[in-house]
Amino acid sequence: MSAPVSQPSVLQAPVPAGLIRGEDGHLRCAWHGGDAAYRAYHDREWARPSADDDRLYEKLCLEGFQAGLSWLTILRKREAFREVFQGFSIDRVAAMDAADVERLVLDARIIRHRGKIVSAINNARRARDIRAEHGSLAAFLWAHEPGRDERPPALTGTWLAANPVTPASTRLSKALKKAGFSFVGPTTIYAFMQAMGFVNDHVEGCCVRDACEEARTAFLRPGRA
Repeated sequence: MSAPVSQPSVLQAPVPAGLIRGEDGHLRCAWHGGDAAYRAYHDREWARPSADDDRLYEKLCLEGFQAGLSWLTILRKREAFREVFQGFSIDRVAAMDAADVERLVLDARIIRHRGKIVSAINNARRARDIRAEHGSLAAFLWAHEPGRDERPPALTGTWLAANPVTPASTRLSKALKKAGFSFVGPTTIYAFMQAMGFVNDHVEGCCVRDACEEARTAFLRPGRA
């Protein structure tokens, strides 16, 4: 009598491109790399939509600080950034001055890039202007959410690798630059849009993709009747 043919376990199944399998057996977007802090950010924050002006402004700033670095570097410094930038309150940061810039340039807990520090303060002032004109920063930003016709039929790792910039991120980048923002290039803005749920770029098969899609479906877009 021949021995029964063993079936491959779930843990042995091939993993699609753009995903990795965690110790818990779940598939996740490969970019988190297995780091615990990164995984928590991936699972609980990334691609979850928000209409909070200060949180959106914070992410714009931090994506700007990330330019040329990894997001994990910024994530590990995020609490320090929140402390020195007063919780990323738009009004409080807008009131910061040259003395604050000099103080922050010397603070080793954050990215001590003078141009990016100055940009964060400038962008708070521009966000305040947008809020006065459009009712909220959120309404201005969410007006640039891409339509379904701009999204791929299936979100794969291959598609993501080939599309670090999209037409929607280019449009929003141009609109922000026109409004006086800095460090808001189209690649930076696409990373912002991914993180703040303007798109759901969890790869098909990721264990939190469905939850993020449900959150996006339930989300009330600001500025829309």
